[in-house]
Amino acid sequence: MTDSSKQLKDLLAGAQLPALPQSAIRLLELSQDPENGPAEFSVPIESDPGLTGQVLRFVNSSYFGFSREISSVKLAITLVGIRTIKNFALWSAVFSLMPNPKSGPFDLKNLWQDSLRRGLFARAMGKNLGLKDSEDLFAAALLQDMAVPLLAKELPEKYADLLVSRANGENRLSQLEREKFGWDHAEAGGVIARGWSLPEEFAVLIESHADIEQLVNEPNEPGKVSVALSALLPASNDEAWPERDTFVGYYEQLRGSGPSVEELLAQIDVEFEEFAPVLKLTTPTQTLVDSFHASPKEPSQA
Repeated sequence: MTDSSKQLKDLLAGAQLPALPQSAIRLLELSQDPENGPAEFSVPIESDPGLTGQVLRFVNSSYFGFSREISSVKLAITLVGIRTIKNFALWSAVFSLMPNPKSGPFDLKNLWQDSLRRGLFARAMGKNLGLKDSEDLFAAALLQDMAVPLLAKELPEKYADLLVSRANGENRLSQLEREKFGWDHAEAGGVIARGWSLPEEFAVLIESHADIEQLVNEPNEPGKVSVALSALLPASNDEAWPERDTFVGYYEQLRGSGPSVEELLAQIDVEFEEFAPVLKLTTPTQTLVDSFHASPKEPSQA
């Protein structure tokens, strides 16, 4: 272990990370046995009234478009799949634990808007790259920046400086972190995921999301590439998208017969509108398509 990695683990150990709810822990335990089905997975969800409401609101949203209301957790799991519900429940649990630190321009609402767009993109990208099940990409991309609010809470002044130094996306936060600390929030996210006993594939996808340059030429890593490419999407509170051309270049290299950049971004904008009410998120002022058409260097007039 490098000195910087040890410093990071010591920092997170001293941060007294909140514990995952028992319902989420039980879902993770059930996931270890492939014989468990909707009947088993519905029990810990139904034991948590708040989670039950979230799951049913999720399944009854326009995102799925069922013609009748689903009122049973077991039926919800049967209809949309164990992995989809499990990952949604895990993200909801993590979502509820994140602090909202007073650290410069940090805004938790913007972070979750960005996370949802990146999750939706990673899942769609994974499908385009031929993955049969891209639900894990959705969850991992949603969680890729979960370390940021925790780190900003522990190091408020340093993160305030880093967030200002991002300069509306002209500089990557991960690069600024590595220059200052020797580690970044991607590595921190991996440490946190393992500390919570989240699936190892989540930890790996989270900790590699800042490595797009290394991953884009790895044909056997479609999951990692999808999550890492999602990290290049613009932040919802940035006035411009400085990395747009870099993003487009990587996407064109990877997409094969998939949709054009604009078509895929428009799909993500529509899915965001359908999904956001479930999580009580507002829609960003600027859509991804708006950001795509704006100059990558100049603030949008939208």
